[in-house]
Amino acid sequence: MKNLLSNLKIEIPSGIYIKDPETSDLGKRIIENSIILIEEIGFENFNFKRLGKVIGSNESSIYRYFESKHRLLTYLTSWYWGWIQYSLVIETYSINNPKEKLIKAIEVLTRKAKQDNNFSHINEALLNLIIINENSKSYSTKEVDTENKDGFFKLYKEVIKRFAEIISNYDNSYKHPLTLASTIIEGILHQQFVKAHFKSLTNCNENTTITSFFTELTLNVLSNEGKK
Repeated sequence: MKNLLSNLKIEIPSGIYIKDPETSDLGKRIIENSIILIEEIGFENFNFKRLGKVIGSNESSIYRYFESKHRLLTYLTSWYWGWIQYSLVIETYSINNPKEKLIKAIEVLTRKAKQDNNFSHINEALLNLIIINENSKSYSTKEVDTENKDGFFKLYKEVIKRFAEIISNYDNSYKHPLTLASTIIEGILHQQFVKAHFKSLTNCNENTTITSFFTELTLNVLSNEGKK
């Protein structure tokens, strides 16, 4: 996987940014340090003035790349889902058994992210924490329909569609693969959040992992559907 990803550039929808941050050292420092800062202080407290101080650059220079912190968050969430999509493709493409492929896909979606050295300016482990805490803020806005039409959520939607295809490959009689796929993916983020912040509201812990819960849930849903 590492060899395949070494030359990978995740293509972010161009409307999200003004200037592609991957094209300059400053742009990469904006991405690298925004991940660190958002994870540290939260998105609500994050702004370009604070980021500028961290990277030693004028606030105005950041606006040359992104018109708002919302667009920057959308960029970060898009990059994450693009990375997850490639992980799904690479780690499941050679698996021919539909059940094994489904179980592997759930593992990829639920596991704790580790830093990938192929992307030296992006800490995937910290970005994963941001996604758990902030992902919905990238689309919970009045502009969501317009941004959706402009393709801002293309990579997020592609992950759901790919997972839905894996579900259908396992059980092509199941009538709601997209609904199940989107519910599971959002449920994974929710359970990761609850496990971190509201431990009394979940049975997931060190002994019962989120991976095992969603594997059992998914297989049970599809098994019960097949009995009807």
